[in-house]
Amino acid sequence: MELDLGPDPRTEILRRVQAALIERFGRIIRPPEKRREPVWVLVHGVIGAQTKTAASNASTDELLSEYGSWEHVAQASRAALEERLQRQTFPSVSAQRLKACLNAIIEERGSVDLRHLSNLPTDEAMKWLQTLPGVARKNSAGVMNASTFARRAMVIDGHHRRIMQRMGIVPQRADTARTYNALMPIVPQEWSAADMDEHHLLLKKLGQTFCRPRKAQCGECPVLQDCETGREGA
Repeated sequence: MELDLGPDPRTEILRRVQAALIERFGRIIRPPEKRREPVWVLVHGVIGAQTKTAASNASTDELLSEYGSWEHVAQASRAALEERLQRQTFPSVSAQRLKACLNAIIEERGSVDLRHLSNLPTDEAMKWLQTLPGVARKNSAGVMNASTFARRAMVIDGHHRRIMQRMGIVPQRADTARTYNALMPIVPQEWSAADMDEHHLLLKKLGQTFCRPRKAQCGECPVLQDCETGREGA
């Protein structure tokens, strides 16, 4: 017989963290008109490695504006794409991955179209996305959560993962996929896709300000009371 151990205490920690970060930073809500179509979000993720969001936004918008369609982007030469991706930290890698990703979608779907994912459960849609070149867990979750799909999938970047590790919510060496697998079952059931998006954006803000990679400012951190690492160092 399986024992009912009750709710996971980490769920309540996530609720407290959300409330504390909103109190410190204010609401960070992505309005409906700011949700992009899924292919735009996919491209943004494929070219965005170690690049600031604003730069990737501009690059993605300019690609679509210049070429007119993602199919035409896929037909462009790698050299031409690399020239247009100079804002990116790794323009050559971005160009290679983008061309490979778009052509893989065309080969399977006939065009650069992700509408079929709307008919799939979120986990299945993410698995399909992760078969594409250059697409891993963070990007697949981003397509499902931050686009017009607005699904309950937690986007996890380096800041998010580091904070969850330091707080003791996920194992210290958990990669993005393992962090996602650990977090999804304990996300408060009442959280919507928008709540999960805001949670990610708030944690990103925390990681950029207090919980920095090399020199965390634990004494000023708004979630210190729930952080194993912070309490040990206090």
